[in-house]
Amino acid sequence: MYAVSFYDSDPEADPKHFERLVETYPRHRAYLDEFAKSGDVVMIGTFGNPVAEGSMAVFRSREAAERFREGDPFYTEGLVWRSRILDWNPLVFGDGGALLEG
Repeated sequence: MYAVSFYDSDPEADPKHFERLVETYPRHRAYLDEFAKSGDVVMIGTFGNPVAEGSMAVFRSREAAERFREGDPFYTEGLVWRSRILDWNPLVFGDGGALLEG
């Protein structure tokens, strides 16, 4: 079972909030790079318009998603408006449509 973490952006945030995100990004990225060495994060990224749509990440477990969030500077410094973690049981297909996991 995987876990998907969503960070939602504050729809009423002022431009200074975005400036704080930009200033915090290097610490967030350093934390992510170190966390990724564990192999517990599968993928992470922003949506097309991150200011309006936020971001998501896929983790190998709920525990990993919670551990990441609790140490992420974006979260710990109050820059995430809302965060959700959902358990996810995907079907994974390989080339040619063959089911790899179920």
